[in-house]
Amino acid sequence: MSRTNTAPARPRAAAGGGANRWVVLVVLCVSLLVVALDSTILHVAIPSLTEDLRPSSTALLWIVDAYPLICASLLILFGTLGDRVGRRRVLLLGYALFGIASAVAALATDPAVLIGARVLLGVGGAMIMPATLSILRAVFPDRRERATAIGIWTAVAAIGAATGPVLGGFLVEHYWWGSVFLINIPLMALILPLGRRLLPESHGGADGPWDVLGALMAAAGVLGCVLGVKRAGAGEPLLDLLTAGPLLLGAGLLVLFVRRQRRRPHPLIDMRLFSRAAFTTSVGCIVLAMLALVGLQLIAVQYLQLVIGLSPLETGLRLLPLTFAAMAAGATGSYTLRRIGPRRMVGWGFVLTAAAVLLLTFMGQHDRPLLLTVGFVLLGFGLQTTLFSAYESMLSEAPQRSAGAAASIGETSYQLGAGMGTALLGSVMNAAYAPGLAAIPGVPAEVSRAAANSLGEAYQVAGRLGGEAGGALHDAARHAFVNGLHLTLFVSAGLLLLGAAMALRLPRVMECPADPEDSVDCMDSVDSADSVDPVSAGVPEAESQGPSKHPGAVRAVEPSERAKASGPRVPATREAIEPAGSGRPAH
Repeated sequence: MSRTNTAPARPRAAAGGGANRWVVLVVLCVSLLVVALDSTILHVAIPSLTEDLRPSSTALLWIVDAYPLICASLLILFGTLGDRVGRRRVLLLGYALFGIASAVAALATDPAVLIGARVLLGVGGAMIMPATLSILRAVFPDRRERATAIGIWTAVAAIGAATGPVLGGFLVEHYWWGSVFLINIPLMALILPLGRRLLPESHGGADGPWDVLGALMAAAGVLGCVLGVKRAGAGEPLLDLLTAGPLLLGAGLLVLFVRRQRRRPHPLIDMRLFSRAAFTTSVGCIVLAMLALVGLQLIAVQYLQLVIGLSPLETGLRLLPLTFAAMAAGATGSYTLRRIGPRRMVGWGFVLTAAAVLLLTFMGQHDRPLLLTVGFVLLGFGLQTTLFSAYESMLSEAPQRSAGAAASIGETSYQLGAGMGTALLGSVMNAAYAPGLAAIPGVPAEVSRAAANSLGEAYQVAGRLGGEAGGALHDAARHAFVNGLHLTLFVSAGLLLLGAAMALRLPRVMECPADPEDSVDCMDSVDSADSVDPVSAGVPEAESQGPSKHPGAVRAVEPSERAKASGPRVPATREAIEPAGSGRPAH
């Protein structure tokens, strides 16, 4: 492939105040950082929290799972609501709710109060997450700039998730468990007025009434599926009523939701999005990436703490190379996407991640810092490359009017993939770990069965048993865990290679809008047969730059226009994006 040198593109004013769109990106990234931190920061506080509040095992499970369950189930509801009533409005309400819920959680003295606060945090997170991505889609109509913005956005998400255990470990060691929630309050107190002042309001399709029943069906369906998957991942029998029931009910509600959306003249989610191969493939790649890696991450944390013997803070520090690699992948993602295109970027990202996972199979019962560092660097770079390109392709295939719905689909796919990964890889791990404790000399069968629940429990049982039998149980459990980890890594690598094959359905090149201002130098590696001349394609310059009936309106060039460049032209849509405080009525 050859690169054609062209004249520099003319500056383009973005929605919401030209260069201020980068200030908007900073606000959106801080929003996402808080939500990403909260998804992982609690994990290291569990022992201290358990000692203080004395929750039952069921209550502790809900303290941990209430936030991701509620957040995942409400993403579609609030994503589509933001398209109707205003994404900025939903985001600001999410800020306020998140700050209030954080204060309640930090000061909770009863497990029930903490569970309720975690539910409210999930509601606030569901309001924030799709709104940040849909506003980003709106204020960066130019795909080249949007790719850069999404690279930064995804890197911040990785930073938040990886920094959570480190920050949480520091806070718990120096203060008390409630401090992991308390840090959200000053951040929200800062970002709420900044967001109100700096973020532009934007709307999507507002034709027809909002489908309240459909939104509730989607929420209940996702909740049932995620709940069932989480129970299966926790080791509950798949045919158990409390596992299979939510799964079947959730799947049934989602099927009814899809049928309802296809029949309605003004659906919450335009199901025609899924007829676009790039959109559907991008969503599938997000699911597969998380399916392969989230459960693996949880197992890796257990390995570092229980096999190697690192403290929670040391574990978080050991994972920092993964974060730095993810930051590098996000920073270079836009350039890489223009050079090699979505298909190669997602595909090679999966291959690189699979190679990192296979490298980690050389982990044993003794610490190998260099091996772990190299593996985590490759893992972070490959995963971030895959997720960045998948998110960018998904958003670019969706029109601006459906940005909230598309963002909620992407985030829901992320959460479902994470839940299924925990269930699948956790089941693989348990299947390989438990047989290793079946017949240990001097250890009663009932003791072995108790030790087979988890490595941490095996250590406790071995300590109570004592003597040579206790030492034998301890060594056998450690050996069985490492063997199970190796098998889990091989399964994860297989899923990642499946994702690489799936990526072959993505576009070969990064297609930019057929607009005179956007078409210049937008494809760095594209054959002449793939190039679209905006003039010959029937998109007059006067139309592309003509005045809008609303000041600050942005012309969104739909993927359908690009795909039909050789056929009849489809009129581009215009979507009003009003600066904050403009006083204009919502559209």
